[in-house]
Amino acid sequence: MTGADQPHILVVDDDDRLRDLLTRYLGENGFSVSAARDAAEARASLEGLQFDLIVLDVLMPGEKGVDLARSLRESGAKVPILLLTALSETEDRIAGLEAGVDDYLAKPFEPRELVLRIEAILRRYAQLPEEDAEQEAVPVSDMVRFGQFSFDVSKMILQRGDDHIYLTSAEQALLSALVKQRGQTMSREQLHAMMSGNAVDPAGSRSIDVQVTRLRRKFEDDPKQPRYLQTVRGRGYVLYAD
Repeated sequence: MTGADQPHILVVDDDDRLRDLLTRYLGENGFSVSAARDAAEARASLEGLQFDLIVLDVLMPGEKGVDLARSLRESGAKVPILLLTALSETEDRIAGLEAGVDDYLAKPFEPRELVLRIEAILRRYAQLPEEDAEQEAVPVSDMVRFGQFSFDVSKMILQRGDDHIYLTSAEQALLSALVKQRGQTMSREQLHAMMSGNAVDPAGSRSIDVQVTRLRRKFEDDPKQPRYLQTVRGRGYVLYAD
């Protein structure tokens, strides 16, 4: 976030009408907004400006939204990304999650829902620690441990020793839900509801599978044979922690 300033949003969409509508609407709802018509313009903006969140269309001429998101994550960019997809394009949403986007919204959508999604992502990111800031000691009672890793339930911070492990806001929400019900099997539908505020999404179950796979890569010694975040066949997932 940018202190007392308005959160700065980058809207990337090749549809002139929708891009202008979102720019105007977000500006009227407390955000500072910049716009780009494609990935090339978005990259140019990112080189010169700092953003609190990117609203990114999945289908654009040239470099696709998912490819841009993946490239940004591979380069170490941690800016939150909200992907805009067509209602029927389930595979695009799954690919976006695999690329490291934080959330997605299917078109057509109500502009107010977009604002609510953005605010939810920014709230989660506000709880992430500054990389260079000294961290206060966290009470043991607030920590859940699994192997060499620990998760601060109140701040949603995953760390290994003194090293912080980066989580997208979606990964934070999923790990938080699992930690709160640790030792109990949670269905994909239950986890999706806890993460999304009970929003109905036909791709929700598959989205959970993708996020579980990403989480396992971050704290399992062997993600293919997980020790802590296990699959319960036909029922869902369970997290075992100390």
